[in-house]
Amino acid sequence: MGDRQNRADVILIGAGIMSATLGTMLKELAPDLDIIVLERRSQPGEESSNEWNNAGTGHASLCELNYTTEKADGSIDISKAVKVNEEFQLSRQFWSYLVRRGLIRDPQKFIMPVPHMSFVQGERDVAFLKKRFEAMSANPLFEGMEFSDAPDKLAEWIPLMMENRTLDRPIAATRIESGTDVNFGALTRMLFAHLKNSGAQMLYHRHVQDMQRTTDGKWELKVRNVESGAVERYSAPFVFIGAGGGSLHLLQKSGIAEGRGIGGFPVSGLFMVCRDPEMAKRHYAKVYGKAAIGAPPMSVPHLDTRFIDGKPSLLFGPFAGFTPKFLKFGSNLDLLKSVKPHNLVTMIAAGVKNMSLTTYLIKQLMLTKEQRVEELRQFVPHARSEDWDLIVAGQRVQIIKDTETGGRGTLQFGTEVISAADGSVAALLGASPGASTAVAIMLEVIKRCFPEQLKAWREKIGEMVPSWGIKLSENPDLVRELHEETAKTLGLDRSAHPARQYASTATS
Repeated sequence: MGDRQNRADVILIGAGIMSATLGTMLKELAPDLDIIVLERRSQPGEESSNEWNNAGTGHASLCELNYTTEKADGSIDISKAVKVNEEFQLSRQFWSYLVRRGLIRDPQKFIMPVPHMSFVQGERDVAFLKKRFEAMSANPLFEGMEFSDAPDKLAEWIPLMMENRTLDRPIAATRIESGTDVNFGALTRMLFAHLKNSGAQMLYHRHVQDMQRTTDGKWELKVRNVESGAVERYSAPFVFIGAGGGSLHLLQKSGIAEGRGIGGFPVSGLFMVCRDPEMAKRHYAKVYGKAAIGAPPMSVPHLDTRFIDGKPSLLFGPFAGFTPKFLKFGSNLDLLKSVKPHNLVTMIAAGVKNMSLTTYLIKQLMLTKEQRVEELRQFVPHARSEDWDLIVAGQRVQIIKDTETGGRGTLQFGTEVISAADGSVAALLGASPGASTAVAIMLEVIKRCFPEQLKAWREKIGEMVPSWGIKLSENPDLVRELHEETAKTLGLDRSAHPARQYASTATS
C-alpha cells in the first residue's frame, strides 16, 4: 500500500455502530471527505454492536425503570428518561432519512415493532410503577403508555409470564406499543456497506498499536496487519476512537490531557436464550423488571422478544460476569495495562468505594444454571432448565473518573465523549444506552470536533434529524408528526408489519 493511500481526512477506529454512524453522517455533510476505517476483526459489528452481544432494545425509556428515580418527597424524576427518549428519536429520524434517500434498504432487517413493558411485584414497587406511569404518561414522548394491576389484563399482554403464576402479592405492568427491537449488528453492516460504496476504505485485520501527533498537527497511527504481521502507518487530521472497550487504551496512547485520570472497569454479560420455538412464539414484548437491591443499573432483568435474521427468539438476562478483558476478543492483560500513574489513585478509590459491586459480581459468577433459571422463573414461572441455554454477550467497560458529585474514583454508567481541546481526536467510552443514542452522540462529536464547518452543515443536519436542538417534550405536535413519519418510513406500523402475525399468535 502506497503512502498516498495511507492518508485520509478522517480515520475511524473500530467498525461498530458508532463509527458507522459518524462516518455515514460525515459523508452526507461532506461527500468529498476521504475516510479510512480500521477494524481488528474480519468484518464490521463483531463486538458490542453484534446482535448476540446486546439486548437489541431500542432504548427510549419506555420500559427501563433505572432511568426514573423516586425523590425524597415521593415524586418521580423522569428527566433522564426524557433525555434518552429525545436522543432515540434522533436515531429514528436519521435512520428514516437514510431509508427515504435509498442509502439503506429493507428497514425490517434491522428494526421491528415490539411493545415495551415494565413489570413489578410487591406493594412498594407497584406503588412506584403507578406513580411513574402517571408522571410519564403526562409527557407527549410517552403518549400511549398503559398501566394495569389486573391479572386478567396482564394475561392478555404477557400470557407466557402469567401462566402458572402464584398471585400471592400485588403485581403490575406498564405497556406501550411503540417500542422497538433493533438489530444493531445488521444496521452496522448496512451502514458500512453504504460507506464503502461511497468511497470509504474499509480495512480489516488492522490492530492500532499506537498514535502520535506529528509536527504538522495530524495524527499518525501505527497499525499492525494481524494477518501478515506487517506494520503500516496511517495519518489524518481527525481520528475517532470508536473501538468499544478498546477505546480507553487508545485514548491513553493519544496522550491528550482530557484523557488523563480516567480508568475503566470491565463487566461481561450473559443471557439465557430459549431453544423452544413454541415458547418463544407465546411472548411478544420486551419486559423489564427492577434490579435487585445493591445490583448495578446494567443488571436490570428483562425478558425480550428478539428478531434476528427475521426469526423470533426469546432471551432473558443479563447476568453479570467478570473477565479482565476489555473486548470479547481481547486480552486478559487489558485491565492491568489500563492502569497508569495518572489514574492509579482513582482506580484504587473506585475499588474501595465499589466493594458491593465486587461482591455482586462474585455472587453472579458463582451462580449455577439452575440458580439462573430460578431467577428466570420470576418472569416465566414454569420455565424448565432444559429449554434454556446460556450465551456470552459482549464486554462493557464502565468509566471510572473523579467527579464533583461523586468524588474520587466514581464508577459511571452510561456513555461519554472524550475529545481533545482542538477537536482533532475524540473517543467514546462507556455503555448503555450507547447504540440507541448513537446519532445524538455523534452529533455531539461533530459539534465539538468540526466547529468551523458546523454553520455550513446546520441546514443538512436539520434535514437528517429535524428535531436536533429542539426539546421534543415541549412540542407535542412535533412529537406526533415525527413519530408517525418515522414509523411509516421504517415500516413500524404493526397493522401492516411482518411481525403482525407473530404478535397475534403471542397474545392470543
